[in-house]
Amino acid sequence: MAFSFFQKIGRAIAGRSRVDDDTLDAIEEALIESDMGVETTLKVIDNLEERVDRDKYMSQDELRGMLREEISALIPDTKPLETDVKPYVILVVGVNGVGKTTTIGKLARYWKDRGKKVLLGAADTFRAAAVDQIEIWAERAGVEIVKQQMGSDPAAVAYDTVKAAVARGSDIVLIDTAGRLHNRTDLMNELTKIRNSVRKVLPEAPSDVLLVLDASTGQNAFAQAKEFARATDITGLVVTKLDGTAKGGVVVGVSDRFGIPVRYIGVGEKIEDIRPFDKQSFVEALFKPEDI
Repeated sequence: MAFSFFQKIGRAIAGRSRVDDDTLDAIEEALIESDMGVETTLKVIDNLEERVDRDKYMSQDELRGMLREEISALIPDTKPLETDVKPYVILVVGVNGVGKTTTIGKLARYWKDRGKKVLLGAADTFRAAAVDQIEIWAERAGVEIVKQQMGSDPAAVAYDTVKAAVARGSDIVLIDTAGRLHNRTDLMNELTKIRNSVRKVLPEAPSDVLLVLDASTGQNAFAQAKEFARATDITGLVVTKLDGTAKGGVVVGVSDRFGIPVRYIGVGEKIEDIRPFDKQSFVEALFKPEDI
């Protein structure tokens, strides 16, 4: 059974009357074990050490407070979606297996429940049954979908989706893309084609490009974020399988390293198990015994 972030930090500072090198080493180990990444962890430790020297650490509670503040400072603030733009076109990208299509279904339901007219675009035409899968999610969410047969040009599907959204007065457009292997340059180039195709309908589109990452993959999430950031302009992250604070470090590490805000987190398997990311609530949850 994995220890939560709270438990790891608790073990690191338990019984210590002052902050010394051993304490900082223990905190550093706890952060790395939580998939925060070496680069971000060292930032936290360096800043914490400076504050301890300056503020004269007095108690474990004060140390936790300092650590909480340092972690929070590294997470970019999240701006709400500017959904007054209509249609608001969102490309959803990510490798196979991270929960990308499931996330699209959840987001569709989320926006529909808030009175928005949502349209899905099935532009993942490479993977067997991918179109069928997103069609099932569209039905569950109660929203419309634009699709073509497997093997169709993804850029053409994206074009047809945005064109249909304009004609139907849709508010939100969510376009599924192939679960590209992040080391396949030819497939990554397809993202550029998709982006250019939707701009033929709406020059300002896409409004957002959301990268879906699986919190349980640890350091693989960093590699995926790096390659997708090279291929296209990622504007936000959706972190899935974040149903326990043991995996919370990856949110901090990836968003800090790439300067990309987290927009949503997935916290379960049900269609309603997605929520907008709230930095303050997230950081507070890291330091509580309960899961996120």
